Amino acid sequence: MVEKVHGDDGHGDDEAAGADGWSWDDPEGALALTAEVLRTPRSRLMPRISEVLAGLVPHIALAQLSGICTHSPASASGPEELSARITGAELARLGEQVTPGRPWQGEAVLAGRPRPAVAVAAAPTGSNGALLVLVRADSGPGADRSPAPLPEQPLRVLQQLWELLTTHSHHRAVDAAPVHASASRASASARARTIAELGSAHASALAAILAPLRSAALDDATARRSATDLAVTALLDLRGASDRDRELSEEPAAVAFARLADAVRPLLRHSPVRLDLLAPAESDRSVPVDTAHAARAAVRSTVLAMLEQEGLGRLHVRWQFVGDGLRVVVRDDGPGLLTADALAVHRTADRIAALAGRLTIDAVPGWGTTVTADLPLHAPEACTSTAADDPLEGLHPRELEVLDQLARGRRNREIAHALHISESTVKFHVANILAKLDVASRGEAAALAHRAGLPTPSPTPLHAAS
Repeated sequence: MVEKVHGDDGHGDDEAAGADGWSWDDPEGALALTAEVLRTPRSRLMPRISEVLAGLVPHIALAQLSGICTHSPASASGPEELSARITGAELARLGEQVTPGRPWQGEAVLAGRPRPAVAVAAAPTGSNGALLVLVRADSGPGADRSPAPLPEQPLRVLQQLWELLTTHSHHRAVDAAPVHASASRASASARARTIAELGSAHASALAAILAPLRSAALDDATARRSATDLAVTALLDLRGASDRDRELSEEPAAVAFARLADAVRPLLRHSPVRLDLLAPAESDRSVPVDTAHAARAAVRSTVLAMLEQEGLGRLHVRWQFVGDGLRVVVRDDGPGLLTADALAVHRTADRIAALAGRLTIDAVPGWGTTVTADLPLHAPEACTSTAADDPLEGLHPRELEVLDQLARGRRNREIAHALHISESTVKFHVANILAKLDVASRGEAAALAHRAGLPTPSPTPLHAAS
């Protein structure tokens, strides 16, 4: 099922300013339009992409299928009668025809019938990839409804824009702030439960249809056989759609660990330190994408901290499944003096805590340090009812930084100094924050920030042994 994304009904904020009047033919205009998209909050991203692409590739609706966004892998924007009927299965079938880096145009079945479309795919390193589809208008009634093919130039620009957007989204997912990681996990878990419930209901209904159709009491054998084949096909499609959705929101453990190995090995390329990597034994088990991101981030930050020590000769990294959780262990043979403060700059403890995990540090002087992160593979039920609706979702990255400073009780001058911006710019951001959060004072904004997990606390050792 595709999530319908509604357009921005305001257009009065600073995100819309500058979108009109720019041209894709002008390098400055192309950069300005791209910046418009990058500044847009995720909740309004699809309508904004459609708006800025209108002058490059004329279209009537837009849809995406993404393994980067665990909130809603399939989403669409455009007229309700069209966008609401585009399915994830249709997008997945089209995606099989599109090669990353090579724009595609032609006819594809979307919203139940063949329609002219343009599609581009991108697969940033370490991601499951993403597909963007623009539905073009029919040229008119008759046998040949397809509009004229688009020239190569706008297709190349579209491809480069999508490469940039997907890479940016992938980096945001990998380096997500703890509050967003928690929201993403809760949303993905709720979506997975909904898919499972719908799948069970549809499977039961189709199985009930199959029983009378197979009955020998029916005279028309041909009709019975045809109807049975259609019902079986529907069951297989339903099962396939569920599998495709799972592929977008989860990673096989072997793939997740291989991506970790590719990220860690370059860190020791010019180091005499030996690296031992031990993959999980149950390589066919799946790991939620957010858990995989957090586990890889924890290992990278821990390895970087350990490499700062003197006398280091060996590093050991191990993943293993323990019950319904993933245990990540990084051990060294260094001086055994590493503390949680060394991991603070990477917010490692916060990332683990955001997914209801636990980080422990066991440092034994003269013997080395062991850092262990335990991450649950399923979101706690208590989180799913509150975290999915993030009150800070509509804030820009810079506004989140200003809000973080507000939550620390700092005044405008202190915020300006900390973020290296002018005091007037701080005032501008504060005004936007108050309006977007619908609060009347800085104190109310700070209170809301505290409830959402800001400011980021300085981590302290959860366990240290000497």
